[in-house]
Amino acid sequence: MRSQVIVSWGETQRYTFDLEEVQPMPHDVARSWLDQQFNDLGCEPIRLTGKVLLADKVLAIAQAVGENRFADAAYRPWAQAFARAVSAMLAKPVVHIDVKALTVSY
Repeated sequence: MRSQVIVSWGETQRYTFDLEEVQPMPHDVARSWLDQQFNDLGCEPIRLTGKVLLADKVLAIAQAVGENRFADAAYRPWAQAFARAVSAMLAKPVVHIDVKALTVSY
């Protein structure tokens, strides 16, 4: 099954993570990893109600770390872990996180 996470900052800044050959991250580990990143990065809820939906959490983390975390080879292990966690949590074959447009699509 195809498994891919794309993180973009507009049309030209696109980072694609193909996860077909990568060991899937267990759901509970993925949730814990994303929660920890959200807290460590000091992310704030996007919605005024204070509720944090999974898609909002993923978007907030990508926004907080910035494009460099996805572009720089030194951060590749972190970016790969992020992609694995996103894939496990959202359980969709293709996830596109558009940070500039503040959208997550499947």
